[in-house]
Amino acid sequence: MKLTDTKVKNARAGDREIKLADGQGLYLLITPRGGKLWRWKYRFNGKEKKMSFGVYPHVSLAQARDLRHEAAKLLVSNLDPMAERKAEKIETQRKLTSSFEGVALAWHEHWKNGKNPDHAAGVKLRLERDVFPAIGHLPMEKIDAPEIVALVKKVEARGAREIAVRCLGSISQVFRYGIAHGSAQRNPAADIKPSDILKPVPVVNMARVEADELPTLLRRIEMYEGSPVTRLALKLMALTFVRTSELIEARWEEFDFKKRLWIIPKERMKMPSPHHVPLATQTIDALEMLHSITGHGSLLFSGDWSTVKTMSKNTILEALYRMGYRGKMTGHGFRGVASTILHEHGFEHEHIELQLAHMKRDEVSAAYDYSKHLAKRREMMQWWADCLDKARQERSHRLTLVAG
Repeated sequence: MKLTDTKVKNARAGDREIKLADGQGLYLLITPRGGKLWRWKYRFNGKEKKMSFGVYPHVSLAQARDLRHEAAKLLVSNLDPMAERKAEKIETQRKLTSSFEGVALAWHEHWKNGKNPDHAAGVKLRLERDVFPAIGHLPMEKIDAPEIVALVKKVEARGAREIAVRCLGSISQVFRYGIAHGSAQRNPAADIKPSDILKPVPVVNMARVEADELPTLLRRIEMYEGSPVTRLALKLMALTFVRTSELIEARWEEFDFKKRLWIIPKERMKMPSPHHVPLATQTIDALEMLHSITGHGSLLFSGDWSTVKTMSKNTILEALYRMGYRGKMTGHGFRGVASTILHEHGFEHEHIELQLAHMKRDEVSAAYDYSKHLAKRREMMQWWADCLDKARQERSHRLTLVAG
């Protein structure tokens, strides 16, 4: 007799597995532990074979019969159903790995090594949210420039121009990876420049004070009545003129006080090499004072409610607002002030750009720049710290900047 839904549902095995036949080779294998497995017995080229159709109740009786029917049609055509299913799985896997999404995931797994985990996760999320829905299912060879342009412009249309640019960059990297591993023959994103397809944006210079306004700003920082940690963050921002994120994400392990050097890891710099910041005497004094407050943790600037998360990026900006510099000065503004004054006083442009981490560097040139220019940059950073001391002591609005 053929099986029924009730019989399948209520069937139980004892100490040994049992088989309940449904006819035409289909049967239900029931194990002592209660597992119910659909099997189909057939012969191909004179050899008996058994094919699995899944597990009950995930595969119902009706579905198991449909699977047997489809497999039997292959058998009538002199095709081995098990071999055909295996070939189908291989083809499905081939299509998956040759699709943009498959190649992109392989690229990301390779690329993320050595990257900041948060940054790597952000890149993957951007692919999943903005790129895969548009072209992820397409084979690499079926993607041309128009599909990429449409994707990028769609991201821009929601007001996310910077993300659109980053999407374009990631797509190009995926195609380069695909070419290197035989999954693609060409890179259709290679010749697409953001300026060719995206609307231009006006350049907005970060607000900053002029040189003759610096003495007043420095005195206000010294007298800042807010958190002492925030006051020291402002001082260190002025002394080192690194980017805000580079400062507030700093960890004590990055500082070598014997060598008077702060080495920012390449992962935080998003560069191929670490960034070296020579520490002036005044900078070390400020760091030692900060260490007495936050040295019990790994971060220089932890958040108010957590020792493992950094303070907000807006903390420095809000402190400047409280001092009356809304629209007049930002944390980034210290970089512009330092660059202007150092250039005006004859320091080498190359040394200033290296200190600002503006210059593009590969691993070889970074090592060369480090060994060649560190001594000069030490002199420059000490001069700058001395300059700030003199500026803070100036009683007039006119700033006399004299080295030594």
